[in-house]
Amino acid sequence: MSKKGAAMTAAATVRLLVGAGKAAPTPPVGPALGQKGVKSMDFCKLFNDQTKDLTPGIPITAIVTVNPDRSFTFVTKTPPTAWFLKQVTGIEKGSARPSETIVAEMSLKHVYEIAKIKAKDPGFVGVPLEKVCSRVIGTARGMGIKVVA
Repeated sequence: MSKKGAAMTAAATVRLLVGAGKAAPTPPVGPALGQKGVKSMDFCKLFNDQTKDLTPGIPITAIVTVNPDRSFTFVTKTPPTAWFLKQVTGIEKGSARPSETIVAEMSLKHVYEIAKIKAKDPGFVGVPLEKVCSRVIGTARGMGIKVVA
């Protein structure tokens, strides 16, 4: 079977990072879904309706599964860990050299609170909270944020 025929029989997955309640058929949503043959306006209406209770503009990851008949389903996740860390520490971006330059400090209490939120993600189902905390600490270190007790 040709590659073109194989692509039409399998479901495609598109990962989007969109502000809560602010999805519009403009880039990045429109082109990403348009390539798969999905009407981006349909996705935008459903996404905005599902995220209307959240604070507008919070970045939400949406995993869109596009079926061969151009129908789609999507799952929303919590905001990226880096976004939470920037909100807690008040920085605009992480360090360019995280092993050499510390740009902020945060407490373990904040790590725990972020981990409790991230534990609700589908990717962390069945993962102990301790492991989620270590992932949050790893992301913090990678951004040049020092975690203190």
